[in-house]
Amino acid sequence: MADQSAQQRAKQPRTALAGPYGHPFHPILITVPIGAWIAVVIFDLAAIFTEDSEVFARGAVWLTGIGIVGALVAAIFGFLDYAQLAAGTKAKRTATIHMALNLLVTVLFLIAFLVRQAAGYQDLSVVGFILSIIGLGLLSASGYLGGMLAYHYGVRVADEQTQSEGFR
Repeated sequence: MADQSAQQRAKQPRTALAGPYGHPFHPILITVPIGAWIAVVIFDLAAIFTEDSEVFARGAVWLTGIGIVGALVAAIFGFLDYAQLAAGTKAKRTATIHMALNLLVTVLFLIAFLVRQAAGYQDLSVVGFILSIIGLGLLSASGYLGGMLAYHYGVRVADEQTQSEGFR
């Protein structure tokens, strides 16, 4: 790989575990924590506006935990892609911020999970709800950076010659 440019190297999987060329596994895996954590906020809102808040409060705890596990799995595959980025590049700097934000978001949701469990399932955890809102805001910023990595810098995206096969 020494003769490849930094840009071409970033398109290649580090290992088959990262997903095949042009089709990395990290982007599909992030749908689990994103979906779970969006659902947490929806469940919190349902707990606020319904009579039976316990079922939604319990669901929010479970969804928070599912999102944490999903985030950790996605992070493993994201790190495989991160390791392909050359040091000193804009892509590596962007990916480092993306990774740091995702770690912060996961820690916020871990704290929210612990707070929610300590509060029990009887009612909405206000602190858990606030942490979840903050977490989703930071997750949105991180998602923007992830989109920049894929769509602007072309990290793990097939080159244009390969892409052109879909337009013949």
